[in-house]
This record gives sequence, structure tokens and C-alpha cells, in this order.
Amino acid sequence: MAEGARTLAMGQDEKPAADRPVVEAPFGYALAAVGQSRPEIVGLTADLGKYTDILPFRDAFPERFFNVGMAEQNLIAIAAGLARTGKIPFATTYGVFATRRAYDFIAIALAHSRINAKIIAGLPGLTTGYGGTHQAIEDLALMRMVPGLVVIDPCDATEIGQATAAIAEYRGPVYMRLLRGKVPVVLDPETYRFEIGKAKRLRAGKVVGIISTGLMTERALDAAAMVARRGIDAGVLHVATIKPFDADAVAEFASSVDRVVTAENHVVSGGLASLVAEALFDRAILKPLQRIGLPDRYIECGSVPHLQAVYGLTADRVAEAIATMA
Repeated sequence: MAEGARTLAMGQDEKPAADRPVVEAPFGYALAAVGQSRPEIVGLTADLGKYTDILPFRDAFPERFFNVGMAEQNLIAIAAGLARTGKIPFATTYGVFATRRAYDFIAIALAHSRINAKIIAGLPGLTTGYGGTHQAIEDLALMRMVPGLVVIDPCDATEIGQATAAIAEYRGPVYMRLLRGKVPVVLDPETYRFEIGKAKRLRAGKVVGIISTGLMTERALDAAAMVARRGIDAGVLHVATIKPFDADAVAEFASSVDRVVTAENHVVSGGLASLVAEALFDRAILKPLQRIGLPDRYIECGSVPHLQAVYGLTADRVAEAIATMA
């Protein structure tokens, strides 16, 4: 089992999802911790400090925190300006507002000049029930097309904390999805190490290989444990970095299994599934591929558990998809 895979995922076979520990506001506290030794780090938000978990940083460093109001284009422009003076800005808003309202500013004000600013994007995919106006279901596809922009979709509290520290050290523009509030601990903080651009094999398997990103990695691990009880051997490869994409690790993992499943909290076109298909095609690897994700449509309002069940983003639904494929 590669890279101590059995310990990376907190003993998934034994620990039900409801029993996992949680961490409150892992991004905000990680940023505050990094800020202790990096005085050049500043925090910004577009009137969404409470809802993007940056308040722990604000409370620790009020003189280094700026609320620019409900003006996302201005948020990115101010972040770019601060970065040009030597600051390292972390700018928070919802993913839909960053990508739909400020896309040109991200592309030109940040990425075109490789400005050292970080965008932290809340409400990714189906993590809110407020419908298509608030659900960032296509942000990974949009952001991966911006040249020079690093794109990260963390799995859990462990990875959010580690990724926050990593992108503070990385020199260049970053877009990172945010899981906020009480975030579960899925990956073992003692053994797991996030690295920009590196996929991690969390569970070995020879029949079905699940390639997942973001919160769907928790579902993938749970689903793999479920189908194991049915005699289906499933492995899990976690791809936290959408760009730069670890195509070599994906190809190696896919070559070791009979069938491949992708799982993402995003539309199935343009995001993880498309990247996997491209990687396998480029290397002439032919495997049956099942894509789990959201359809090409705006999602209605509703409770998050209901919507995730309807659109196949729960562990049970992932397990069903694997069982029908195996």
C-alpha cells in the first residue's frame, strides 16, 4: 500500500463519518498561525468575513485586515496592489462571486503578472442550498483555464490547514476552495502531508480506482469501505491540486486497476473528470471511466443533504455507482 496509505485516512474502515472529529474554521486559524511568523500576510474580504472563516485572522491582526465591501472586482484589484508592495494578500469571498464577477481581474490583474495573491473561495459546489446564484459548480473548470494560476480543492480540516501554510510559502497566484464552519478531519494530521501539485493514494485497490478531489474524497473513502463489504476491491487517489495536475500519478493509479471512477463536487465537464480523461488519453491508457459529479444545469434550492443525495454526491450513491460498474 503506497505511502503508508492505511494511516493517511484516519482508519476509514472503522470510523463512520458521523463519528469523525471536526475542526472549527480551520482556514482562519491556520492563516492566523502562519501570520505570526509572516508579517507580510494580510487578509481581505468582500463583506463576507464571518462566512469565509477569516475572522480568527482579523481578531489576531486587526491592523492587517481589510473589508472592501460587496465589490469583488475591487477585492482582486486591491489584493493585486497590496501584493505589488510586498504583502501576501489572502482574499476571501464566495466562489461564485470570485469566478463569475471578477474573472477578468483574476486573469489579468493577478495571473498575467504572476502576482503573489491568494483567493479563498467559499461555498464550492453543493455546499449551500441557495441555488444557482450561490453554488460554485463550475469554478474549477474556469480557474484551471487561467494560465499560471494554481487551483486547489482540499478534502478536510487537515488539508485546509496544511494547504493554507503551503500557499503562503508559494510565490504566485492561487485559487483555493474553502470548506468552512465545522470541517471534518478525514486525513491523519500526523501522517498526511499536502504538497502543491501532488496526488496522494489513500487506499489501495485492484478492481476499481476512485479518483477524487475536495470533499468527495471523504465520500470516496467511505464508499470504498462500503463496497469492500460486498467483495469489491476499490482504491482511492486524492487529487487536491487541480492545477498543476498530477497526470503521472493519475495514469499510474489508473493503470493499476480495471475500472476508473472520478468523483467531484463540480460539474462533470471541465473539472476533475475532464482532466483524468485527458491524462489517460494522452498516455494511451484505455479504461472504463465513470464520472460522478453534477450535471450541466443550475441546481435548485434545497437542503444540502437532500441535494447531495439527489445528485449523487453521498457515500451511498458513490457506492451504488461503483457496484453497478464493477
